[in-house]
Amino acid sequence: MVNVKRLLNSFKFAFRGLGSVIKNEQNFRVHLLAAATAIFLGWFFGIKLWQWSLIVLMIAAVFILELVNTAFERLVDMLEPKVHDYVREIKDIMSAIVLIASLTSLIIAVIIFAPYL
Repeated sequence: MVNVKRLLNSFKFAFRGLGSVIKNEQNFRVHLLAAATAIFLGWFFGIKLWQWSLIVLMIAAVFILELVNTAFERLVDMLEPKVHDYVREIKDIMSAIVLIASLTSLIIAVIIFAPYL
């Protein structure tokens, strides 16, 4: 049987974490703006269903990777660079992952929206 109280608490914690990232992480807010722009353009141009699928998938991928990046940054910040030289490298690698996803999203957006422009 589903414990409704635990389920609601899970959602509460998830939204609290999301709110924290939106409030504290500038890059996440930039991704939100980019996502809103892509959604608006998709609506404005009336893109096809398969194109919506790609847009939604890439928005979700960038958001998820940005959240994972933020979690890793918080985790390794507890160690501080004094503890281990890999801390900076881990943070740089995580940022690179988000960068690659973001650039891929941009390329897909250009491929989708260019014919409409």
